Amino acid sequence: MENSMFCFQCQETAHGTGCTLRGICGKDSETANTMDLLLFVVKGISIVHNELRKHLTKGDQQVNKFVIDALFSTITNANFDRQSLINRIEKGLQIKRRLISLSIEKRVDLPEIEEVYWEGTTDTFFPKEKEAGILNEKNEDIRSLKELIIYGIKGMAAYLAHTIRLGFDDESIHRFIQETLADITVRKLSVEMLTALVIQTGEFGVKGMALLDKANTERFGHPEITEVNLGVRKNPGILISGHDLKDMEELLEQTEGSGIDIYTHGEMLPAHYYPAFKKYKHFAGNYGNAWWRQREEFESFRGPILFTTNCIVPPLASASYKERMFTTNASGYPGCNHIETDENGHKEFSEIIRKARACSAPLEIEKGTITGGFAHHQVLQVADKIVEAVKNGSIRKFVVMAGCDGRMSNRNYYAEFAQALPKDTIILTAGCAKYRYNKLQLGEINGIPRVLDAGQCNDSYSLAIIALKLKEIFKLQDINELPIVYNIAWYEQKAVIVLLALLSLGVKKIHIGPTLPAFLSPQITRTLTDTFGIGSITTVDKDIENMIYS
Repeated sequence: MENSMFCFQCQETAHGTGCTLRGICGKDSETANTMDLLLFVVKGISIVHNELRKHLTKGDQQVNKFVIDALFSTITNANFDRQSLINRIEKGLQIKRRLISLSIEKRVDLPEIEEVYWEGTTDTFFPKEKEAGILNEKNEDIRSLKELIIYGIKGMAAYLAHTIRLGFDDESIHRFIQETLADITVRKLSVEMLTALVIQTGEFGVKGMALLDKANTERFGHPEITEVNLGVRKNPGILISGHDLKDMEELLEQTEGSGIDIYTHGEMLPAHYYPAFKKYKHFAGNYGNAWWRQREEFESFRGPILFTTNCIVPPLASASYKERMFTTNASGYPGCNHIETDENGHKEFSEIIRKARACSAPLEIEKGTITGGFAHHQVLQVADKIVEAVKNGSIRKFVVMAGCDGRMSNRNYYAEFAQALPKDTIILTAGCAKYRYNKLQLGEINGIPRVLDAGQCNDSYSLAIIALKLKEIFKLQDINELPIVYNIAWYEQKAVIVLLALLSLGVKKIHIGPTLPAFLSPQITRTLTDTFGIGSITTVDKDIENMIYS
């Protein structure tokens, strides 16, 4: 039977090979194919803009913002609303036609791409549906490397979208993204050239995460060690999910004094660590766990839910909370209210506030507190204490367990691994992978908690900064000489750019789980293993023996 779609960009892809009828994430084949078409529009725009840049004093800002938003909207669990994707396609075609007209005016030679059709209109750089898909590249190894780069770029775009919203930007990152997409599309790149481009993608990933760290900390202050409430109050609440801190700021401002409490969910938990948000008395706490448990937790929350980015799980047909779901930015879901940004970059949350006033207070699902806020600025303030603990043997090793959580039962491995670690090890974490072990009672070492949460997935940059600083303090030549091992859980494309960033920094022997990416061909997997020592997880006992004691 002919495939109605093909997608293998996330860890949970069907049978470990690819979704062909419907996405495990919940997207249908029409939406998946529309995403493929949108990506091809982005590639076409990148081709034209890449040539035009040679004749412009700076990049076209409308193009830059469109490319970032379009890429973000195609990452896993971000946008299920096919109409919003079609709207982006139509906007992209308008942008591309404008660029082509400008190219003609400036006598810019463009690559020859055959003319194809979109809903009855002739358009260049936009192939028919079957020509737009991943499998259009027949060479398995070339396809593997191209997809690895594209998924890294998607993750990079997600992080850059947040920096732009906070008023920070870097033209060189836009240039790299668009030049790379153009090269992948029109140039015949060898395996060697693509492999080098993989590492370059990681280098720009580091640059992008550094910029986001700067944007977040200059706007909201450096994260501080913070105890976050896990219980609930008696007021109606709004639950904010995703990753966007600008949305958090505006929502807190607009709900102040309203009698409505604000709770974080999933990857928004680290918002509590930023000093700028602590002044809001109605910033109540964190509700629930990682993204994949939202179906039952959103029912019990009983108030509106705002999705600021990805991490949407399609609600069941019987779900009562769908009418309480709101989306914004690159996220989208059919039938849900979407909150747009005005021309000044501002959002009006009055509709979600009205909805909250008509809702009951959340049902309590747990009690107590959880501690986080161990980003690089905070950790480096106690660097001398950490160094002494390493030197006197109190700390044997640090274990980086950053990344993503997911639904598969084999992810129980990470909780079991954390519990089985020797008492003289410390876990460094960032991203929603932490929900497998951040509520376990793992104790402390000389007053240092054994789980140090740096924040969101993009705050993996903090862990890299900590490692580089420790390398300097210990006067080591190689980052791999540090007593740090890497056991990373991945799910989607933001984890891919974190991986590539670590590789670009020279980190080796990274263990990835619960499975290796389906988009890596056997040959490319061998290349990554031979070059960087990348490997998959096995059993808890074997991996602890290999990582901690060897």
